[in-house]
Amino acid sequence: MQVFFQWLFRLTGGLVVLAVLTVLGVYYLASRSLPEYDKRLETNGVHAPVEIIRDNANVPHILGDTDQDVFFALGYAHAQDRLWQMVMLRRTVQGRLSEVFGTSTLDIDTLIRRLDLYPLAVQSVQSQDQRTASALRAYANGINTRIDEINRDSLGRGAPEMFLFPNAVAPWQPADSIAIQKLMALQMSGHIQAEVLRARVSLLLPDARRLRDILPDAPGSGVAALPEYASLVPNTPRFAASTARSQHPLSPVPKRNLAGASNAWAAAPNRSASGGTLLANDPHLGLTAPSVWYLARLELQAGGVIGGTIPGMPLVLTGRSDDLGWGLTTAYLDDQDIYIEELNPENAQEYRTSDGYKPFVTRKSIIDIKDQAPVTLTLRWTENGPVLPPGQFDLGTITPPGHVAALGWTALSAHDTSMSAAMGVMHAKTVQQAVAAAEAYIAPAQNLILADKDTVALKLIGAMPKRAGTHQSRGRLPSLGWRPENRWQGRLSYQANPEFMSPVGGIVGNTNNKSVERPFPLHVSYEWGDSQRIRRWQRLMQGRQVHTRDSFVETQLDTVSFTARSLLPLIGADLWFTGSAAPEGSQLRQRQRALTLLAEWNGEMSEHLPEPLIYSAWLRALQARLIQDELGPLATEFTHIEPLFIERVFRDVEGAAVWCDILQSAPKETCTDMASLALDDALIWIDEHYGTQLESLRWGDAHQATQDHQVLGDIPLLRHFVNIRQSTSGGDNTLQRGQTSGTGDRPFENVHAAGFRGVYDFADPDSSIFIISTGQSGHFLSRFYDDMSQLWRRGEYVPMSLDVNLARAAAVGITWIVPK
Repeated sequence: MQVFFQWLFRLTGGLVVLAVLTVLGVYYLASRSLPEYDKRLETNGVHAPVEIIRDNANVPHILGDTDQDVFFALGYAHAQDRLWQMVMLRRTVQGRLSEVFGTSTLDIDTLIRRLDLYPLAVQSVQSQDQRTASALRAYANGINTRIDEINRDSLGRGAPEMFLFPNAVAPWQPADSIAIQKLMALQMSGHIQAEVLRARVSLLLPDARRLRDILPDAPGSGVAALPEYASLVPNTPRFAASTARSQHPLSPVPKRNLAGASNAWAAAPNRSASGGTLLANDPHLGLTAPSVWYLARLELQAGGVIGGTIPGMPLVLTGRSDDLGWGLTTAYLDDQDIYIEELNPENAQEYRTSDGYKPFVTRKSIIDIKDQAPVTLTLRWTENGPVLPPGQFDLGTITPPGHVAALGWTALSAHDTSMSAAMGVMHAKTVQQAVAAAEAYIAPAQNLILADKDTVALKLIGAMPKRAGTHQSRGRLPSLGWRPENRWQGRLSYQANPEFMSPVGGIVGNTNNKSVERPFPLHVSYEWGDSQRIRRWQRLMQGRQVHTRDSFVETQLDTVSFTARSLLPLIGADLWFTGSAAPEGSQLRQRQRALTLLAEWNGEMSEHLPEPLIYSAWLRALQARLIQDELGPLATEFTHIEPLFIERVFRDVEGAAVWCDILQSAPKETCTDMASLALDDALIWIDEHYGTQLESLRWGDAHQATQDHQVLGDIPLLRHFVNIRQSTSGGDNTLQRGQTSGTGDRPFENVHAAGFRGVYDFADPDSSIFIISTGQSGHFLSRFYDDMSQLWRRGEYVPMSLDVNLARAAAVGITWIVPK
């Protein structure tokens, strides 16, 4: 027995030692890829010494003799900190994820190949101006220098993820950066989903008033009536089942309500306490770890610029120079149309056009799949655009037999000069110069908010499709591709893009709201990203005669929900402080406690309060009860509250209160009945997930920011190191926007928010501030992986200074890149 225990002890000890050695070995290999910031690098890629000073937030300040050398160093710095992220973006837009992840990403690759984004980017390289082409080449050389250094010096393959997925990393090309810009256009576009959903709902709801209820138009002048989809495209199945599958974390296709969003506003000197212009910007994108954004300062020949970059592109997309500040919001321009193309019944390789049947333009494309046989696709194009399979975007549900769906989209350009336009904005000195430079911008459509020393402006940038005034669906529904009146007729003049230059009121801004009301086809869009945040913004802007940097920060971080303040009095009108006394522990007593809390609440979506959770659960349950009998399985597509729908129902606009009556039940339910039942539903759901003590609930427990690693975030144990989870304030309709997932067991998780915030004061530019949501590094062993995340959560910022002495005084490292 003693011998047995001796051997058991030895075996256990050996296993412990082996485990420790394994952990140490893994840590050693992973830590080898941690970049060294204090170094000297000799290379043939630069013409003169370049200095990269990393300030105490690890923001690189890049100083060089030429712009080419500066862009080279930016590429090198991006690759030091975010190589894995850049490689994944490139693989995504090339349709090559399945080479790494197998069949789980085959749907993504299939869609991207059919859209042909990467070949279009390759062709677009020749369309760039000389300055941009030179920057793209220098930037690519900087990335490749880092890749060569990793291979030469055995620097842990450049990132820990590379050990788990050891596929070779190809050299970076200028086309890769343009392709990533096109990928961003896909991530920010939601009109495909909107068209398909409107078509599906119209097939179920023949009454146009009910369609206006559940898919309401943004407030403003009315929109002329549209035909029913069934009359536009006959023989479409009315109850076609959805073919959508669960979405892979790497998918670039946004879910409905989760396309791009943002806030931006600017104040002229007469509305500024300091006498200089002010500008604030916080772009909203899906939360990830690391953040989409990377902060950088570039000292160009035209002067210094500092702000938010996206690794993979040599641009400061939102930021400032000494002379100009620029910010972006998603414009929601209707730049996508779905076309229903009729196949030739005698030859399925042909489709109908206005001149008779024509063959598809086709090309083979092979997708290599890890541990599987490759898949060969036949890519097809019509005159309107690429043909998409029925499984994508649920297109099969609105495509009748004998037809296919094709996509028209401005981003599908082989002469895309958006990169050159963005480069021009970054080099501009005045608002007028920036507006002129942006004329070459194609996609994704953006609102460009600008401020120089004297002037503020907003200009929609991006190609606006030119549609005929007789277009059958005005771009709101899929239309017949062979009808000449449905086809695009080129691009509208840049002068047709909405512009607000030096407004009389001195303040200009956008929260993805409806910005103009113009008759079709100059309408910009029928689908807008917001009808609520703009109301709160208007009040905060008009509440002061003059503004300061701090008041802009206060507005950026505001968490008061206009939606809650406007809807709660409606849905609770007959419920407040009514009913007899109820014993403790009863459902009626719980309902009374919830209503009392909400009646005394000011609508602030603070992470520390219980009311936001009660309110959100109530509204979610209410909308589900209102629509599930009319829409059936299609009700699951409405994952987020539509405030205008709730308001129409409870104000009985055009008879909308009919939604409150359950079709299948004999009694006639009122909207008060539905509000009461939905509150009970919400309280039961809260009890099951968070307990019965309403006063002790915290909105932040449900509204956690899910900054997850897109690849490693689901791996047990490892996810605790790579995911960044935080309790957050705000909600779907607050200025400090924290868009909820709307699905699953945790529907209120914060999945889409401001990954970058910046506020610029041109009376004292170096007092400007900014922040990103995670940290500069993409390496989870780096102290800069999540060091900004708590600052971001608390609403704090770091300085945005172009003073090189300040950066040098607290530098965490200085890299010299010198010619060989």
